[in-house]
Amino acid sequence: MNTATQVKPSEPVHTMERPADAPAAKAVESAGKPDQTKTPANPRRKKLLLGALALGVVAGLRWGSHWWLVGRFIESTDDAYLQADSMTVAPKVGGYVTEVLVRDNETVTLGQPLVRLDGRQYQAAYDEATATVVAREADVARAQAELSQHAATIAQARAELDSAKANAAYSAGQVKRYAPLVATGAETDERLAELRNTSTRADASLKSNEASLQSTERQTDTLSAALAQAKAQLAVAQASARKAELDLADTVVKSTLAGRVGDRAVRVGQFAQPGTRLLTVVPVQNVYLTANFKETQVGHMRPGQPVTIHVDALPGEPIHGVVDSVSPGTGSQFALLPAQNATGNFTKIVQRVPVRIRLDAPESLRAVLLPGLSVTADVDTHAVTQKTAATPTKVSLSAPLGSGVGPAMNMPSNASTAPANGVQRG
Repeated sequence: MNTATQVKPSEPVHTMERPADAPAAKAVESAGKPDQTKTPANPRRKKLLLGALALGVVAGLRWGSHWWLVGRFIESTDDAYLQADSMTVAPKVGGYVTEVLVRDNETVTLGQPLVRLDGRQYQAAYDEATATVVAREADVARAQAELSQHAATIAQARAELDSAKANAAYSAGQVKRYAPLVATGAETDERLAELRNTSTRADASLKSNEASLQSTERQTDTLSAALAQAKAQLAVAQASARKAELDLADTVVKSTLAGRVGDRAVRVGQFAQPGTRLLTVVPVQNVYLTANFKETQVGHMRPGQPVTIHVDALPGEPIHGVVDSVSPGTGSQFALLPAQNATGNFTKIVQRVPVRIRLDAPESLRAVLLPGLSVTADVDTHAVTQKTAATPTKVSLSAPLGSGVGPAMNMPSNASTAPANGVQRG
């Protein structure tokens, strides 16, 4: 019997994979398939990167050109302060303070009364001096009257002298006429003797009148000297009166300039000595800047160069100015005790030169610009450097004052010493 053999279809054989073979299988499977998680390159990001790179290049070129054209010629310092020519108010005469006419920080004008002193004793001195002037004027008038009267006396003496001369001449003539007659017997000797006696008396009277005239004329010098003395005494009295008047006027202390009152130390009732500081008037409308630059920065500074000023009290509001003048010496030269470098060990210290800068600030900012404020000053030496770049700066000691030059020297260009940021800060 044939036994039919039934063949079953083959079934997949399931094999148990080990856990260690799973990653390898996944790796093989993933190697044959494309990566679905990888995204294509973003063109927008490339454009941003290229734009940023272009902006950086443009900014670098702009900064470099600005440094080359402007920045390397800028000299800057923060050792700068606003200043004003303040005036200390002090009395010329002493006395007790009776009234203070201004308050702290008050604005005053030229000639405005500030303080009043007790002026009673000065008023009395002025009255006395005025009375003395009146008395001396009377002395002068009396001396002038005496001199005028003396002139009349001289005129009278001269008239009497002329009369005496006429009498003497007449008497002498009579003697001459009668002498021949007496010789002939026409007249008597007694008549001739009488005429001679009369002539002698006339001559004596003439001499007396001449002596009297000379004495009277000599008195003229005495009276003239007395008049001159009286006039001199009058001048002295008038000078004393003027001084007394000035002292009386000086009891009212007035402002010698326009500005604002500061540092008021005067009080009512205190005794003020002549020259004692009472208060200070600050001309805030005439504030200027004093910037202390290093000696390595002032080589190309000249009056008239533009200045940009940044005041700490006004952040974000630059103020323009102009170099007014450069000090004739460093700050140490004008110190109370100048440094002596000729003895002991020497350490070189960079000196600073004060530079005065005139402010071109608007009126709206003048009230804020007060003396003592700290500022930063940037001086543009570009124009002068351009003019003198071809020829070294050579100046002579014989140059006139005001020419803005100093001792003879060759100034190297400051472009080689400028820092990388284009600003040299002191």
